[in-house]
Amino acid sequence: MAMTPSAMMALGTPGPDFALPEPLTGKVHRRDGLLRLHGLLVAFICNHCPYVKHINPELVRTSQWALDHNIGVVFISSNDATAHPADGPKAMAEQARTQRYPVPYLYDETQDVAKAYGAACTPDFFLFDAELALYYRGRLDGATPGNKVPLTGDELRAALQALHDRQPPPADQKPSIGCNIKWR
Repeated sequence: MAMTPSAMMALGTPGPDFALPEPLTGKVHRRDGLLRLHGLLVAFICNHCPYVKHINPELVRTSQWALDHNIGVVFISSNDATAHPADGPKAMAEQARTQRYPVPYLYDETQDVAKAYGAACTPDFFLFDAELALYYRGRLDGATPGNKVPLTGDELRAALQALHDRQPPPADQKPSIGCNIKWR
């Protein structure tokens, strides 16, 4: 299991636009349609990554908390589905169903969106404020498969709470760690 850190895009960077399909529903979602009153969380994930599998329960809880607090959330998979069929659209739809994702899980077939965001790993989190300026990039929490750190979502949830409360971004933002995005 390769450990790849997120690239840590500069805070304040504008959130790149996108329009991507949701395999579960066939609907195309645009960035601006997902933005809510306080901001938007964009999470790059995939189906087969052990890091994502490990955090899935907390990812669902944290995403629901964000939605309940008027922060939009979207999951995006950008992995090469030809080389990794478990990350293809059909499997993504099943993953969204079985994990009960409360948000759209979109497919970035061309990988252009991942490149525009500078996404490097799964999971990789980008939290934008209401003006779509990057507010937080980092990890969910310190838990990884096998490290015995409790899965709490505390770091991302603290950033979401601070954004909601219109506070400055957290000063200590640690890179997410996960599997590298499977580029073509």
